[in-house]
Amino acid sequence: MSETDRKAPRRIAQTVLNSLKGGVVPRIGLPYITVGRKNEIQALLHDVDIIAEGGASFRFIVGKYGSGKSFLLQTIRNYVMDRGFIVADADLSPERRLQGTRGQGLATYRELIGNLSTRTKPEGGALNLVLDRWISSVQSEAARETGLLPGDPALAAAVDRKIFAVTASVSELVHGFEFAKLLSAYYHAYLSGDDETKARVVRWFRGEYTLKKEAREELGVSILITDDDWYDYLKLFAVFFRLAGYTGLFLMIDELVNVYKIPNSITRQYNYEKMLAMYNDALQGKARYLGILMGATPQAMEDRRRGVYSYEALRSRLAEGKFSRPGARDLLAPVIRLEPLTAEEMLILCEKLESMHAGLYGYESRITTEDLAGFIRIEYERIGAETNITPREVIRDFIELLDLMYQDPDASVSALLGSEEFSYAQSEAVSDETTDDYAEFTI
Repeated sequence: MSETDRKAPRRIAQTVLNSLKGGVVPRIGLPYITVGRKNEIQALLHDVDIIAEGGASFRFIVGKYGSGKSFLLQTIRNYVMDRGFIVADADLSPERRLQGTRGQGLATYRELIGNLSTRTKPEGGALNLVLDRWISSVQSEAARETGLLPGDPALAAAVDRKIFAVTASVSELVHGFEFAKLLSAYYHAYLSGDDETKARVVRWFRGEYTLKKEAREELGVSILITDDDWYDYLKLFAVFFRLAGYTGLFLMIDELVNVYKIPNSITRQYNYEKMLAMYNDALQGKARYLGILMGATPQAMEDRRRGVYSYEALRSRLAEGKFSRPGARDLLAPVIRLEPLTAEEMLILCEKLESMHAGLYGYESRITTEDLAGFIRIEYERIGAETNITPREVIRDFIELLDLMYQDPDASVSALLGSEEFSYAQSEAVSDETTDDYAEFTI
């Protein structure tokens, strides 16, 4: 029986419902409520196979606020972790950009490294775990191959040779020599129980050293991770993770709208230049075992004055061809534009949420299929719904309806749907996006 066919455990059900009611995407339980997006998921999983073979990919997921963009990113996050990938995710903000003059690019790197996640540690903070498991697996592999017992000097020598093989492979890459030197330092600190040195190496990997003198005195390396070269180190990590037994590294960077909102045009252009460099690396084979997904709104992507398309080198690479149109998008293109969920798909999603809600609170559902159809009809008959309705607002309304029904056993669905609060057909439909920056989405 698949996970989607089973009843969600109460802990997961509560997390999913609370997250969705609060307008955020849950990190767990997504297979229980995934509806639609089958084609998009299949297209992205095709990339996963390429990355696992030593390639790289770079995709943009474009959808307005509440359209399911972050949901799709989280769904892919779970898929790739199950496939043995390490995932690092971050949301851009005024303090976190791709490039900056006051450490904003480095802040994004720190967020990504802090959020490193694996299947066994999906909540993030997995760097120490990965390093320790790498050393432990090398020791076990060497013991299995040689038949030697722990404590035997010959086994230690065999482990040293395997560690050196990994560090030598990494040292051939840009900044790889220092990276390999730090891996070796971590390994020897692991053997000797030197927790202080291990912590210093991890601190360097996290980009937390700010003075070259301090790094040189404590670790013997004379370089630091900076705003300009942080992406090079993620490429190093991708290769190292593969050598450490993982499938590769997936980067998921959301909220590109915060680059679009940068008021200074030169600073915006520097960020788009960094984006172009990352994109070219992935497509030209300069990166290995690395996948990159970036989430953006249509405005942040397509605005010719401030968006990604304002940078001509990116626009010429990413703009749709002559044959794509709504309902027939090229999902193998670099940009995946999310189509709205259909009313039928929203009905199925509401059925899943209703079943989860009833299981969580232990009651027999009083909502019929006709009630669900009536709710969906009201939502989709709102003025402007054909262009503005999003899964986020429909889901929040529906969970509120379920909560009210649970708290008041005498309440009827028809009465709640007929109340003034749910009479949307006479109200204006306004998107969640700010009217200043997204005026064209307001009816």
